[in-house]
Amino acid sequence: MSLEAEQALLGSILLDPGAYHSVAAFLTAEDFFLKRHEHIWNAFSRLQERKDAIDYVTLASELDDMRLLDEIGGHAYLTGLVNNTPTAIHAEVYGEMIARTSTRRKMLMAADSIRQLALDEALTVDNVINEAEQALFNVSNSQIKREFVPIWDAASEYYDEMEKQLEMGSAIGTPTGFSDLDDLLGGFQKSDLVVFAGRPGMGKTSWILSVALNVARRDRRVAIFTMEMGVEQMVQRLLSMETGIQIQQLRTARISAREHTRLTEAIGRISNLPLFIDDTPSITPVEMRTKCRRLQHEYGLDIVMVDYMQLMSAGRAYENNRVQEISYISRSLKELARELNVTVLSTAQLSRAVEQRQDKRPQLSDLRESGTIEQDADAVMFLYRDEVYNPDSTEFPNQADVLLSKHRHGPTGAVQLFFEKSFTRFRDVKKVNLNLADMSNLD
Repeated sequence: MSLEAEQALLGSILLDPGAYHSVAAFLTAEDFFLKRHEHIWNAFSRLQERKDAIDYVTLASELDDMRLLDEIGGHAYLTGLVNNTPTAIHAEVYGEMIARTSTRRKMLMAADSIRQLALDEALTVDNVINEAEQALFNVSNSQIKREFVPIWDAASEYYDEMEKQLEMGSAIGTPTGFSDLDDLLGGFQKSDLVVFAGRPGMGKTSWILSVALNVARRDRRVAIFTMEMGVEQMVQRLLSMETGIQIQQLRTARISAREHTRLTEAIGRISNLPLFIDDTPSITPVEMRTKCRRLQHEYGLDIVMVDYMQLMSAGRAYENNRVQEISYISRSLKELARELNVTVLSTAQLSRAVEQRQDKRPQLSDLRESGTIEQDADAVMFLYRDEVYNPDSTEFPNQADVLLSKHRHGPTGAVQLFFEKSFTRFRDVKKVNLNLADMSNLD
């Protein structure tokens, strides 16, 4: 019985105050069914915070100061807790019994809440589903507890992962597909928030789709949240990158028989990639987290890509304060990366301050609407193409620079990529140079 377990746990702590620490790691006052037991646990916590001794006398005095001594049953009830406790050795077992019963109560409360939502005709079905998933998520999330990890376990796990990557001949993280960038980043790291920013028209979406293809070809599972274009447009871009057929040709279906064959083969290849696309407009962090948790459970998940951060919505709570809204979204994306242990790669828009300077290369201060984006991100990269500002310049017409301006785990620097505008795809400069060299040898 939960009530008997509650009484036995509180009595155990009065007999052996050291038992409080082991149980407090996973139990809270809200887990107790009886209000009087919740009050007693809160009194234990107050004594512990002040580093006061926990015993019958200090507990009674604390409850008296809280004006709750009579409400819990007075001295007689506290005496009964001690006298009726068989042993303090099983305190943690009693605590686990209380936690399990508390979880079942929370599930029943969530079920009642979902029933009320379903009966509310004023709510749309989508809203009911989102609220229901959130209610269940709150229950499951309360069960997630992090403990200290011994350094020998952490070091051993890191070594095993490094050995695995050395056998594969790749970076410790997930390779981006661009060799110079991988040298700087060490690949995408788990639990990292990576922000990729640029002005409109630079090619941010094309870059993350190029990365998505590179990553998915290595059998990494990728979730793409696109709020600027629909699924069909994303597929068109991916097929243009894969086939080398211009997007305009795909839109108008003006392709040759040879290109049709290439397109059919490309669709077959892309269909087998572990890519998942969601085009929900103005998605909230809560909705995104729910969908990612479900996707991770059903298929597994390695990287979440968001295009782009400022098009997300934080809900009504922040609708009158854009800075706070973006701060909440940025922080939520970092929490998502930590919770699911995946990389979150999000594009972001830059402010117009870039246009006012003679040197148009972006800086960290150009991140639009919130300085917390820089604070939350583990890496911040900027995309810069000189031809956007100097279209008449033919010196480097296909050059794109990725500027790694913040890197929590390593060096910063600049990397050059090759941008094929006709197919809106980015390629590794080294691979392009090798292909050009092979063609010149054929000549």
